[in-house]
Amino acid sequence: MPVIIASSLSKTYSPKSRHAVRALDNVSLQVQAGEIFGLLGPNGSGKTTFIKLLLGIAFPTSGSGTVLGEPLGSTDVKARIGYLPENHRYPPYLNGEQILRFFGKLTGLESRLLDRRIDEVLKQVGMEQWRKVKFRKYSKGMMQRIGLAQALLNQPEVIFLDEPTDGVDPLGRKEIRELIKHLRDRGTTVFINSHLLSEVEMISDRVAILHKGKLIREGTVESLTKDGDQWEITAHGDVHSVQMDLEARSIHFHVEKERITIIVPDLQEANHVSDLLRSRGLLIESMQQKKHSLEDFFIKVIQDEDR
Repeated sequence: MPVIIASSLSKTYSPKSRHAVRALDNVSLQVQAGEIFGLLGPNGSGKTTFIKLLLGIAFPTSGSGTVLGEPLGSTDVKARIGYLPENHRYPPYLNGEQILRFFGKLTGLESRLLDRRIDEVLKQVGMEQWRKVKFRKYSKGMMQRIGLAQALLNQPEVIFLDEPTDGVDPLGRKEIRELIKHLRDRGTTVFINSHLLSEVEMISDRVAILHKGKLIREGTVESLTKDGDQWEITAHGDVHSVQMDLEARSIHFHVEKERITIIVPDLQEANHVSDLLRSRGLLIESMQQKKHSLEDFFIKVIQDEDR
């Protein structure tokens, strides 16, 4: 069941000016309940504008949409969503606990529940021991963690995360990934906007790519990164015993010392080559469907669009 629906959403800034900017152009997509959805795109592609429309911070020039069944901009739905902006700014003289208390009161959380939720979210993001430290003394990664805690305070059904791991060290990024997956497993829908494509690839169920305000690709990470039906086989042993056979069948391969990597066009050919390797005494290390990384795929489709 979709919890986010965008139907032909467009946004033009200063539409009556000769300097009008069409930030979003006829974008339609859906995000299903309980999935991690990644929104990708170069700078200026319309990602932040799209999130602002979904949150009711900005309003579309044309098109429509819903979040949790409510029209875009509905005030009722805001109590059921969480949001971590990319460049959040909190009063530097407040400590982490005070920041969360302030935002918790803005969301209308009752004092006793708010006390419990502050303890829970600080533990979730690993900031318990820093709760009394003023915000101005936090590192960039700690600022991100407090921002994430703020977005989780009201136990949102849908959470929007704009660059959630920006400035976070590798261990912290791993912890945030695990937290995001835990939220999904609990039924929360997570909408991520990030430039760190390797992070998005590891956790997203589906992704969409925006470019110059247009939606140019959408699908599961697996379907987008799969390189046709090609398979890659890696084996080691007496590689010279199979080279002539592979060349005779015009099969692409690469040899490095006693290891050979072979690319075949389909699964049937992969089985034939595997039989050949085993018959010559080579040990097969791996056989897997060939894939691009999400970053490789992203760069390719953006370059193709620009051409």
